[in-house]
Formats: sequence, C-alpha cells, structure tokens
Amino acid sequence: MAETLDDLDLRILEALQKDASLSTAELAEIVGLSQSPCWRRLNRLKEAGYIRDQITRLDAEKLGFNTIVFANVRLSAHGRANVAEFSEAMAQFPEVMECYTILGAFDFMLRIVTRDMRTYEQFVFGRLLTLPTVQEIHSTVALSEVKNTQALPLRGR
Repeated sequence: MAETLDDLDLRILEALQKDASLSTAELAEIVGLSQSPCWRRLNRLKEAGYIRDQITRLDAEKLGFNTIVFANVRLSAHGRANVAEFSEAMAQFPEVMECYTILGAFDFMLRIVTRDMRTYEQFVFGRLLTLPTVQEIHSTVALSEVKNTQALPLRGR
C-alpha cells in the first residue's frame, strides 16, 4: 500500500467502497472531517488515481442474467499479436465481465454473464470460437454466488 495514504484517506476510501453515491458532506461526517478538508482529500485521491471510477452495481439476477460461467481459454499460438488480438476481442464482448491473462495450462480466464445456458452456448459458438486465436475452452458454471464484492481489504481485515 502506498505510503502517502493515512488513516483518514483509508476511511474515505472504505466509505466510498460501500457507497460511492455519498455526498461530500455525508462522507465528511462518516470519516470525522469538516466538508472542505474532506473534499480536498477526495480530490487528491482521485487525481492520484486511487479512485478509478464510480459506478452503480446492478442486480444481475433481477435483470435476468442468471448464469455465471468461468471460462479458461487456451490460444492456438502464444505470440504477442495473438494475445493482443484476443484481449481486444474480449474488450468488445459485453458478456465478458472480467478477463485475466493467467499462468498455467491456459492463457486466459474469463468471467462471463449470460441469461441462461442456451445464451452461453450461442456466445461460445457464435463469437468466442469464431476467433482464429482460440484453440480450447474449458467452462465451469457457477451454481450459486457466495460472495461478490469489489471492495478491497484496505486494512487487511
């Protein structure tokens, strides 16, 4: 963790991880500062890149996205061009919520969200397997969600 963050900075970041819609006045009250110093610290944290973006998390299930699949993908060749081509394609697929390059038997791990298994099948055969760099896909379907958070453990709890 960066040396430039003090306890107040961490409290600000923790509060925003729980609710990014807090006004500066609400945030100041939570962390124990007056509004102006809180606003200055918040701006400093944003400018320094500690706060990447502020978004609204939607309820996937209520919106009909009931299937989460973790797909391990092996590329047909391991050149920089293939990795870049695949990475660029993943950035264009809205079903792909997360994409990581990984070490081991596979090259990428994807978290894919779809409405159902039929939609996932259409995605795999209609989009993913049409990419010339894809050699193999191993899919694991999540049965239920136990934990899903974007909050970082800032104080190692």
